[in-house]
Amino acid sequence: MSNLPPKGLTGLARIVAAAGYSRDGFIAAFRGEAAFRQVLALAAVLIVVACFCPVTAGERALMIAVCLLSLIVELFNSAIEAVVDRISAERHPLSKNAKDMGSAAQFVALALIAAVWGVILLG
Repeated sequence: MSNLPPKGLTGLARIVAAAGYSRDGFIAAFRGEAAFRQVLALAAVLIVVACFCPVTAGERALMIAVCLLSLIVELFNSAIEAVVDRISAERHPLSKNAKDMGSAAQFVALALIAAVWGVILLG
């Protein structure tokens, strides 16, 4: 029997259910994905640093936003990897492509952090 609620939840019940799924996703990513923990640690440090940098509010918001974007990308990357692994443990070129593309997306997100922070801090 599925532990999912019946379809058709609306209003506050839907929001509460969605928040529970999100919490479960964060817990699963934190416990099971070293890369997520690493990106989370990096983001935590950078967000604290951003709060003390002598920059405008808009620049600070952008510095924080790219850190959060990298967390989002890592969650998607981890989700893609989980689905691929769930489908089959067999090596397949399409599975490799999916995982490699998720990794490439995270690389771009990390490069975006470096670029944004570099432009803002170095002018």
